[in-house]
Amino acid sequence: MDPATRSPGRKSRRHRSVLLTATVLLATVSSLSACREQNTFAPPPPPGVTVSTPVVRPMTDYLEFTGRTAAVNTVQLRARVAGYIEEVLFQDGDRVSANQLLFRIDPDVYEAEAKRAEGLLQASWAAYGLAKVELAKFTQAAETNAVSQIELERHRFEHDGAEARVLTAEAEFERAQLDLEYTEVRAPFDGRIDRRLVDVGNLVGAGEQTVLAEINQIDPIYAYFTISEHDLLRAEDVARESSEGVAGHKRPVTMRLADEDAFGHQGHLDFASISLDPATGTLLLRATFPNPNLAILPGMFAQLRAPVGERDRALLVAQSAVGGDQLGEYILVVNDDNVVERRSVTGGAVVDGMRVIGDGLSGNERVIVKGLQRAIPGREVRPEHEDQAIRTSGAAGDPSS
Repeated sequence: MDPATRSPGRKSRRHRSVLLTATVLLATVSSLSACREQNTFAPPPPPGVTVSTPVVRPMTDYLEFTGRTAAVNTVQLRARVAGYIEEVLFQDGDRVSANQLLFRIDPDVYEAEAKRAEGLLQASWAAYGLAKVELAKFTQAAETNAVSQIELERHRFEHDGAEARVLTAEAEFERAQLDLEYTEVRAPFDGRIDRRLVDVGNLVGAGEQTVLAEINQIDPIYAYFTISEHDLLRAEDVARESSEGVAGHKRPVTMRLADEDAFGHQGHLDFASISLDPATGTLLLRATFPNPNLAILPGMFAQLRAPVGERDRALLVAQSAVGGDQLGEYILVVNDDNVVERRSVTGGAVVDGMRVIGDGLSGNERVIVKGLQRAIPGREVRPEHEDQAIRTSGAAGDPSS
């Protein structure tokens, strides 16, 4: 076939191919444009948080301390005379009463010594009586020159010597009686006695005062704690207004032990050290508490609380709302634009599960109490008041809704 006659057909097929390619490209561009319109980024909604306004109410300001309990009196019972332990008259850990007999040391030797001293005392009194009679007789005879002056003086010296021997014998007798009494070891006061350190049959007091046991008086009981210089100055300001010192007359102090939630033990401050410890900058204080059932033992950890003044308008927030970092304690609040702000605060005591805020809040803020992990300072949030959140949660859980 003539090439000239095939040329129009080839041109027609090439033209259709170009048109098909253009159509495909146009469709592809339109598809990509449609996809870009569908994948436009939409920011997520602000995270939800629960807020609450501070509770405003009058209250008493307190200072809280940590300390340890201690016995009012502690005595080591010692053997004051030598001998063998004859009896132990208590059970380890018993409650004991003042003057209760606890140990008895073999008294035989001391009873014999007491009888010997008594006999010597009686003999001394007899010798003194004879010397007194003879002195009177020779004094009367000397008045008539019946005896010499030297003889009179000799009887006067014998009388004085007999009188001195009576005094010596009386002292020996009293000493023997004391040694006999020391064979009975008694409790010096009411309290609890520790385990015995010496058993029956052991020799005690031979060249040393052997420790037999230890006894504590723990009713009442002491609690020792320290106060910082800053808190001390604050307490002194309050005490100055009431004309009392820091350890003023029966200034109230309450205490709770490690397993207690409430400060249920009522006591009073009875001692303050005369100077601060320069190493720690603290002052040692002591409070006294009744302990009639002896349940509080020496050495227990204790938390103590003492009032330092009244406040007409105290601000309290949920304890979980107060955080802390290197800059100190803070609270996260939501401003009028629903943006989170960090507020530095001065925290106080915990009252009924809420934290007292000293400085940093005015009382009208919306404090974040839940959802703190989603609240970032400078970011917007969706606040919901705590009362409303509770109602919403209740409605969601009601089967009838």
